Amino acid sequence: MKSSAAVEILRVDDLDVQVRVSERRRQVRLTVERDSTVSVTVPPGTGQAELVKLIRSRRQWLYGKLAERESLSEGRPPREYVSGEGFLYLGRSHRLLVVETGPTDVRLQRGRLEIRQDVLHEASTALIAWYTRRGVSWLPGRLRPWAQRMDVVCGELRVRPLGYRWGSCSLHGALNIHWATMQLPPDLIDYVLVHELAHVHVPEHSGRFWRTVQRAMPDCNARRDRLRRLGPDLWLPESKT
Repeated sequence: MKSSAAVEILRVDDLDVQVRVSERRRQVRLTVERDSTVSVTVPPGTGQAELVKLIRSRRQWLYGKLAERESLSEGRPPREYVSGEGFLYLGRSHRLLVVETGPTDVRLQRGRLEIRQDVLHEASTALIAWYTRRGVSWLPGRLRPWAQRMDVVCGELRVRPLGYRWGSCSLHGALNIHWATMQLPPDLIDYVLVHELAHVHVPEHSGRFWRTVQRAMPDCNARRDRLRRLGPDLWLPESKT
């Protein structure tokens, strides 16, 4: 595979696999995303035949993950954006309240998540913007102690849509965090931050990477397991990711 930022689709038997080439990777990383997309990130120079062989060798694992994703997503009704619907913020559910007037499109007021009636036609956009603003104001204070503990000099922190990734981090410490993380409990947001900070020291998910995470957060495995269970239940409108 050639080194490129573009995403290619590789058909392997009955699977469509999104292939990304990354200069930062030293090993192949195969993932089943929360939307059931199968993706693989490879280092430059990875041969297609080699990649097909690897994907076929992991076929049983892939089918198991795809079945798990399908079962988790079954029976989840679409959001209607009416008063009484629950939306998570920092791990707590807040009921939506449609109001006629208000100083902002969306605000958290006395435990209720208020949304103005005049923005209901673009409710998902307004709510994503609100989560993004909360992340911009809340995350830096949460990030600083972890960065100090892990001896990482942070660059810019941005809150933005990242598809089905929780975050990303450049070699220079610039962090991108998905706005949807603001639905998680604070201790799981900490795990996302520590995970991304560890990538400043170790780009790939190697044994050294996981040891770096565990040194900063000894209970990281328990937090990671909880994140895997809670993640599929978060609100994430498909067209706005």
